[in-house]
Amino acid sequence: MKNNLLCLVFLFVSASCFAQFGVKAGLNFNSNGELREVVTVGENIIEESGDAKVGYHFGAYYNIDLGKLYLRPEVVYTKTKSEYQSNAYDMSKIDVPVLLGLDVIGPLSVFAGPSFQYTLDNDFENATISDVENDITVGFNFGAMVKIGNIGLDVRYERGFTENEANILDSNNVQIGTLDSRPSQIIFSLSLKL
Repeated sequence: MKNNLLCLVFLFVSASCFAQFGVKAGLNFNSNGELREVVTVGENIIEESGDAKVGYHFGAYYNIDLGKLYLRPEVVYTKTKSEYQSNAYDMSKIDVPVLLGLDVIGPLSVFAGPSFQYTLDNDFENATISDVENDITVGFNFGAMVKIGNIGLDVRYERGFTENEANILDSNNVQIGTLDSRPSQIIFSLSLKL
């Protein structure tokens, strides 16, 4: 047992020697899932996809160099917005992507990995919206990065896997529709190695 613990500590300390800490920020072009709205008490249901609007993000990362491969966990605050006809849907969340990257050639690398998301707040303009079903959801990221000195530029696509609906309520707190809050977004980031 002691040998296993010593090996684990040695591995962690060795990886930390090759680790790089940094900060990042950028823009998101987000579109959440479908809005399903009941128009009357009958069977009339309107389904509408949201229009992507610009959001933003900022956070930190920890890059562990493994030769041509690297492991890059991140912690990022993300604010997104989508529009549905006359209503806007705002959401803020904490994203924790865990990315595995490969240095391809020179400063270019590609990466992919899961993203764990914790919903902090959601707001639907001109209506009341309930909390989402699941505060914690899972998505997937993939993209490419160019590193120039201490600066990194990356573009990635993120898609939420876990269905996560919020109920839209009228003034009497009666459900009049649902909104799928899964992200589908293109993310542009600028990072700085500290």
